Amino acid sequence: MSLVGMSDQSDERRSQFESEALHLVSAAAGKGITLRLLGSLAFKLHCPKYGFLQKQLGRAFTDIDTAAYQQQAAQMTPFFLGLGYQEDAEINLLFAGQRMIYNHPGLGIHVDVFFDKLNFCHEISWTRRLESDSPTIPLAEMLLEKMQIVKINEKDIIDTIMLLLEHPLGDGDLETINIARISSLCAQEWGLWRTVTMNLEKVAQMGQSYSDLSAADRARLAAQVETALKRINDAPKPLAWKLRARVGDRVKWYQEVEEV
Repeated sequence: MSLVGMSDQSDERRSQFESEALHLVSAAAGKGITLRLLGSLAFKLHCPKYGFLQKQLGRAFTDIDTAAYQQQAAQMTPFFLGLGYQEDAEINLLFAGQRMIYNHPGLGIHVDVFFDKLNFCHEISWTRRLESDSPTIPLAEMLLEKMQIVKINEKDIIDTIMLLLEHPLGDGDLETINIARISSLCAQEWGLWRTVTMNLEKVAQMGQSYSDLSAADRARLAAQVETALKRINDAPKPLAWKLRARVGDRVKWYQEVEEV
């Protein structure tokens, strides 16, 4: 597996990232802007019991990823400039309405703003969903954010393990991973189902190899993955899904990801 995002990081630097991430969400709310966290910091902040695993297993913070609504895109640059950030004008012009990037020269922190959805290996939308949680995107979207990565990295496995250990699976969003929503989305698209189930199996397998996890934690992780897979697989599938399933891996089921 790749070592992207895996390195030693001081407590001071980690704390700086966490503080700035929370500050951005709070400051945005003060301006009437809906901004939520995703990525590594979202997992750390939404997993107070198991967040220590990121540091213990060498998971570093490299940037602050945020989610917003496209209808508020025009407010982003004035907002970030007011907080001492500089915009990446080239990227912001190229990906206008989809993604914007800001850098804080004093803090040495890079912020990504994604609008309405993540669109990497698979599209993960949060339209009308950001109000369901704070300071992060909802837990269902957090899990999907990681599970949609076809060439998944160890850092993403670690984040997922934390989330599954910290939160129960259920049919709502309140401190719960909404497996009903995840199952519904996977039932709509065979490709998403293929990648999510493949990665959940990897999470279960990798989790058993981490000596930092107790036997009870490893057993809970295995049970959580088993339950998630059963819910996803048992959800009724339409004819189009079943026809695509017959084709299987012979035809590529995901989008290639371009790095910015």
